[in-house]
Amino acid sequence: MGSYVPTTAAEREEMLATIGVDSLEGLYKAVPQEMLLPDGGLNIPEGLSELEVREAVTAMAEKNKVFKTVLRGAGAYRHFIPSVVKSVTSREELVTCYTPYQAEISQGVLQGTFEFQTMICELTGMDVANASHYDGATAAAETIPMCKDRKRTVAYVSGTTNPQVIETMKTYCFASNTELRVIPAKDGRTDADALKAALGENAACFYVQQPNFFGQIEDTAKLGEITHATGAKFVMGVNPIACALLPTPREVGADVAVGDGQPLGLDTAFGGPYLGFMATTSAMTRKLPGRIVGQTKDVDGKTGYVLTLSAREQHIRREKASSNICSNQALCAFTAGIYMTAMGEAGMKQCARLCLSKAHYLASELEKIGCKLKYTGEFFHEFVTETACPNCRKKILDALAEKNILGGAEVDGGILWCVTELVSKEKLDEVVAIVKEVLGK
Repeated sequence: MGSYVPTTAAEREEMLATIGVDSLEGLYKAVPQEMLLPDGGLNIPEGLSELEVREAVTAMAEKNKVFKTVLRGAGAYRHFIPSVVKSVTSREELVTCYTPYQAEISQGVLQGTFEFQTMICELTGMDVANASHYDGATAAAETIPMCKDRKRTVAYVSGTTNPQVIETMKTYCFASNTELRVIPAKDGRTDADALKAALGENAACFYVQQPNFFGQIEDTAKLGEITHATGAKFVMGVNPIACALLPTPREVGADVAVGDGQPLGLDTAFGGPYLGFMATTSAMTRKLPGRIVGQTKDVDGKTGYVLTLSAREQHIRREKASSNICSNQALCAFTAGIYMTAMGEAGMKQCARLCLSKAHYLASELEKIGCKLKYTGEFFHEFVTETACPNCRKKILDALAEKNILGGAEVDGGILWCVTELVSKEKLDEVVAIVKEVLGK
């Protein structure tokens, strides 16, 4: 077998001699002995042929349970993906593209990113969007340093937010010596009175998720008014599909809108990759972390695209950077752009209406057989049910799994169900029948 190392043995010896080292081991003299690998090195088995590797990997993959019907969301949502999305994004020039530092050879990538930013602005109603983040949780956390200043050093987040988002915020705040306070929930929604009592002159921002983690529709207009009354920034985390029906963040007075773009054409793969988007008002453009692609004209008057703003630590002084963590999920952002283009405004609204109507249908049918809605407020495509039998949750989910149906997530003493356009009425009726049998109705 040949070597993957591009240099020959003679060339390596020549380089070692030039720097005054006798061997490769000599490069590691400064490393403590106890930190080096033992003489036996790594315990790596002998190599296998391609056929043997494929068989081994297939055997491991077969241990996975693949559910034909999914009724679980909690931050990851399974939607229909038009075939054109994967057809376009599988092109080699898109899969292998790198950061478009040289605009003259990256016009296609830059244009795709520009159009993604434009569509995110249309979806959220905001003035400007950046080129994306790792995921929705990091995008949410990145809003805190955006809103902080020397006097306003305390960030607030609603207790109805996805727990993973809150944990990510805590990590960011710990590293920056920022205090993060959680506003409690009341009946599955943010306690507005508690928010009003908590906010003070040192408040930098308040973050709320719409719809929230329990699927409930928050009164964001009221929460925004309370937040702005103290001079703090109002930040909304939004589901991009729900944005097609609900008032936009801009319409309810949000200063910053973030979210996870995973519902926009990205599979619910284990671990992602996901996509964080962020949009804001013109007044906060210079506070945006990451990159912004802008449209311009070249010397010949032709339309061109460039990196307009790139306030990252690798471009400017670290202490002046808006973020030293965020990066652009270029391929994922491009995927979301293709999805939104394929769906169009009408398609996005239809998808949202189907999610809404099917979720309400399942909720009403479950209520008829003894599954009480834990929260009575309006919801989008997620809702929480509870039963009189505390041990029934596991029995329900196990019974559904036996029928190749992934039920909801166990949260807050109940089951968090999620219904998207992919689940048919016939399948929902089957779910209700299974639950009814478990409950002995």
